[in-house]
Amino acid sequence: MIRIGLTGGIGMGKSTVGRMLSGYGLPVADADAIAREVVEPGQICLEQIVKEFGVSILQQDGQLNRSALAEVVFSDSQRRAALEAILHPRIRAEWQEAVRRWEENQSPAGVVIIPLLHETQAASFFDRVLCVACCRESQLERLQRRGWSAEEIKARVAAQWSLGQKAEASDFFIWTDASVQCVEEQVRRILGVLLPGIRKQAVFDLQCAVNR
Repeated sequence: MIRIGLTGGIGMGKSTVGRMLSGYGLPVADADAIAREVVEPGQICLEQIVKEFGVSILQQDGQLNRSALAEVVFSDSQRRAALEAILHPRIRAEWQEAVRRWEENQSPAGVVIIPLLHETQAASFFDRVLCVACCRESQLERLQRRGWSAEEIKARVAAQWSLGQKAEASDFFIWTDASVQCVEEQVRRILGVLLPGIRKQAVFDLQCAVNR
């Protein structure tokens, strides 16, 4: 099985490219989705986060207050490192288990979306790494549409490698400052190199915006 890592900056179209890859029948795991699951009430990670940061990062219903936690960790690199020490090992264990299941099922390839793939030294686990990117202006516009403030965007971007670093360390590059059809053509060509003869198995919704 070909292990494919998918990375890129925030707001650059990783989820959209992931859905396109899924449309070819490839199993896809998303580290961001896993990150949300492992901090649900009752999960050990949430208990560890509360122990580290206090109950002020919880909502009244016991759910994690992501905004409150982000405000703390993205203004203090040491606090962010403490959070990553809690989350990253669990998240990695989850997507590695997903890859193991795919290999058992003899899937020709599998995809894991990891925003901090290079930053967390996960690249060596994969056979090929795809980097998704767009221009700075598009990134800002997309994140602002999500309701992020300029300060939040600056802090999140600063916590990641630059686009140039990510692209240089990756095997393939997908530019999302284009129509959805153009992005999908890039995906098709890359899969043509990695998995010759693969055919699309599901219809991708062309109304889906690249900026999701």
